[in-house]
Amino acid sequence: MDDRPLRANLVELLRGGSAHVPLAQALAHLLPVFRTRRLPGELRSIWEILEHMRIAQEDILRYIQDPTWVSPPWPEGYWPTEVPEVLPDAVWEATVTRFLADLEAVVRIVQDPALDLTAPIPHAQEHTYLREVLLVADHNAYHLGQIVAIRRVLGAWPPED
Repeated sequence: MDDRPLRANLVELLRGGSAHVPLAQALAHLLPVFRTRRLPGELRSIWEILEHMRIAQEDILRYIQDPTWVSPPWPEGYWPTEVPEVLPDAVWEATVTRFLADLEAVVRIVQDPALDLTAPIPHAQEHTYLREVLLVADHNAYHLGQIVAIRRVLGAWPPED
């Protein structure tokens, strides 16, 4: 079976742009003042959600790649422990950069024609590569929707052109 269409669809799902906005659009022109602002009644800020996405995505990627990987403790290990009132640009940029780098590493896994996406992961026989890739895509899409919703309420959406 030719699985190239499946792989192309998975890459499109991971990068966004069809059913949900891509990360670059979700974060475009976001003023620093909104990065850590919480809405009344909201548990998390945009940066906290993005950092959570980064941590979870990294965990799934390392789980796929490394049989010795140990996941963070649930749930506290999947969220930032401290949230400064004013987030330094370097911290924001590091989160975005690391998220995108790990996302592209997942994309490379999908694009590897030598890898059977439906095969069990050798060190985690109960899960397939496809399951983990879909988990990344689903989790990211969910939280990207949250980021857009928070930006709308803050009056910071749509992004300025």
